[in-house]
Amino acid sequence: MGGYEDLDSLAASARAELVREIELSGAWTADPVWREAFRKVPRHLFVPYYYVGVRGGYERRWGEDPDPRARERWVRGAYADAPLATRMRDGELLSSISQPSLMAMMLVELDVRDGDRVLEIGAGTGYNAALLAHRLGADDLVTTVDLDPEITESARRHLDAAGYHPAVVTGDGARGVPERAPYDRILATCALPSVPRAWPAQCRPGGRILTPLATGLVVLTVRDAEHAEGRFLHTPAYFVPLRGADRAAPETPGLGGVPRRAREDDLFRFLLALSRGGLDPQEAYALWDREDAPRRERYGITVSGERAWAWLDDPEGPYAWPFA
Repeated sequence: MGGYEDLDSLAASARAELVREIELSGAWTADPVWREAFRKVPRHLFVPYYYVGVRGGYERRWGEDPDPRARERWVRGAYADAPLATRMRDGELLSSISQPSLMAMMLVELDVRDGDRVLEIGAGTGYNAALLAHRLGADDLVTTVDLDPEITESARRHLDAAGYHPAVVTGDGARGVPERAPYDRILATCALPSVPRAWPAQCRPGGRILTPLATGLVVLTVRDAEHAEGRFLHTPAYFVPLRGADRAAPETPGLGGVPRRAREDDLFRFLLALSRGGLDPQEAYALWDREDAPRRERYGITVSGERAWAWLDDPEGPYAWPFA
């Protein structure tokens, strides 16, 4: 075991190293209370097996592997600052656990306060719910929901093994979990094509919603049951899509006439994803070029009743378009 007497001591050492790595990234500088959650919650218990990409496909790493060297690789991989594929079917990624430093940044941006009630959309392995439960010091303040009963059952097992017991609900995350509302914070860990109207309705006024959209992360402040507004964070983000009926994202539109330098630019691709249905590719390119390739944090989303729109710089400004 590379000088370690058992897997638990190896896991403790690897977890301490991960905490140091996240510390150096500056992810929780604004809210260092999260350091203790990452230091205490045993991530390896939430990934009893996972898959890593190898030539020709994926390799399964397993905590019960009879080879002690393979078990050591499993533990070390569980504490790498990298996303891990946790569920595969016919070569398709169904579920994953996010990169820890990205999770830390998202949790800090969620701005959780003592006593907050938090809804997580996308239970995954249960690790994020455990971090939230540890931070809040009360399991009952945390609810996590997923459409797939196999995922919620395994998340519940992992949480039990780690000593956390938040509410784990099987259901459509786009509909929220109204029976446990209202919430102070809603955090989605899966990609959606739009902001479900159920989420602001289940938030208290002044609440915060953080969700992946269009290869970015948007943070919305809830005004009331029908109104929410906010900007994107600077970081790119790529998440497994939310499963459920009618959740498919539109096809990428034709890019004829758009210069190659734009087609290959991450910020243009972000705008293209954000403007689907509201701007055609040529209009998106004209905006991107005129405004000198604006960064993600200049964009935002407004939800108002049945309407939603995306915008650049100002929700009432000249650059605004419908967002489904």
